[in-house]
Amino acid sequence: MHESNRNLPAKLYTAEQVRELDRLAIEEHGISGFTLMQRAARFSYDVLKQHWPDANNIAVVCGGGNNAGDGYVLAKLALDDGKQVSVINMFNPEDLKGDAATVFQDLSTTNICPQNYSTSIFDGVDVIVDALFGTGLDRDIEGTCFDLIKLMNMSASPTISIDIPSGINANTGDRMNIAVNADVTATFIGLKQGMFTHDGLAASGQIKFNSLEVPDEVYLQMNLNSGSHAASRLNLEDLSKVLEPRHRNSHKGHFGHVLVVGGDEGYLGAARMAAEAAVRVGAGLVSIATRSSHASLLSTVRPEIMSHGVETLDDLMPLIKRATVIAIGPGLGKSEWAKLSLARVLESKLPIIIDADALNLLVEEEQASTSWVITPHPGEAARLLNTDTKTIQQDRFNSLGLLHEKFQGPVVLKGSGTLIADTNGDFSVCDAGNPGMSSGGMGDVLTGVIAGLIAQGIEINHATKLGVYLHAIAADRASNRGERGLLAMDLMPHLRNLVNPK
Repeated sequence: MHESNRNLPAKLYTAEQVRELDRLAIEEHGISGFTLMQRAARFSYDVLKQHWPDANNIAVVCGGGNNAGDGYVLAKLALDDGKQVSVINMFNPEDLKGDAATVFQDLSTTNICPQNYSTSIFDGVDVIVDALFGTGLDRDIEGTCFDLIKLMNMSASPTISIDIPSGINANTGDRMNIAVNADVTATFIGLKQGMFTHDGLAASGQIKFNSLEVPDEVYLQMNLNSGSHAASRLNLEDLSKVLEPRHRNSHKGHFGHVLVVGGDEGYLGAARMAAEAAVRVGAGLVSIATRSSHASLLSTVRPEIMSHGVETLDDLMPLIKRATVIAIGPGLGKSEWAKLSLARVLESKLPIIIDADALNLLVEEEQASTSWVITPHPGEAARLLNTDTKTIQQDRFNSLGLLHEKFQGPVVLKGSGTLIADTNGDFSVCDAGNPGMSSGGMGDVLTGVIAGLIAQGIEINHATKLGVYLHAIAADRASNRGERGLLAMDLMPHLRNLVNPK
């Protein structure tokens, strides 16, 4: 995540909700659409100059709606500022209506000569302005527009997108066949939820936001009319307020006992990583229920973690009785031992974090509980919903809602822009993290982090959100030497630092 993105508003909206905000501002608060367009273009141009102060040759790519209108106003501002400006019209500007038609006519009085698409259109350009498609795009991009976006992405010139990268679905974050890979996106009035997950997070680059002076009453009124915004971005400062300094007379019994069930033959590493993560975020005690052949080995490499050989359900029950929270799945496998272990764990009344192999086995169970946290990646989510990964990714918010409806407890849908649903069905988005997390064991560490926080008495919804964000921020800090080669265990010292805020 770009560092500056952390200063963005918390609330996210669908495209429909942003249009409602726009309507309320215009119809009930007397701010004209023309004024909003002028403010959006001014803000976008200011962002452009902030990032590329030496840019002189600017190419503005315009489509056929209000997004194009923003582009035309920006082109006029740049021209008045002494810049060399070219405008590429991808649709007939004579078909424009309303404010977009007005600002195009204003631009037509200048000496800017609109240009048509060609493969050399960006030669010598310092910055490309993407004003092609806005938040209303609901179909795949094809034909000349496809070719143009491909050329934009191949160009050595940086790109700033106005409101949203063209080609990104504002609601789902899905790439509509192709999308602009923006270096910066200047967005307005309300943050679009699709920009913070899946393809949208990568395509948006650094996000700059401006409310365009829309009054707070508009947002309050919209929330009253429609119920709420769509989702919220996680905020570490707010979430970490529960991590207060410990009392001097504390002891390990005050901070819970995590039981990690996993590590079938040959898969001890996954259970060990989950267990160590739970310890590193502050759990008082951590035990692993694993195969007997692993127990003594684990005690040697990490003696702080209690390792128990479990071959029968009778071996498992005493461990469950001593636990505060159970994490099951890391290295669990799909053997009969794994199935019986999961069945016994699900019978307990404890909070349970269910991940990895346990999620695959959960497909066979017709159970749900508000005290279960499930943490699927898209492939596991597809199996839980009896669909395919492509369907999950095409609309991650909808997939999250279906998972929550089915399992009732907190759901973590992992991936770029991890999504969280709490027990109330409220959605959150984590826009921290990086591609270096695409390595084995990262999910096991997340499982342990969430379990360790719940063990300390942090409410299950809060612990889930905090755990996801701590995990992502730790990975960002661990990647300071580069994302390639990042290991799950590299997160451990950063997790310890994060749960001990200064």
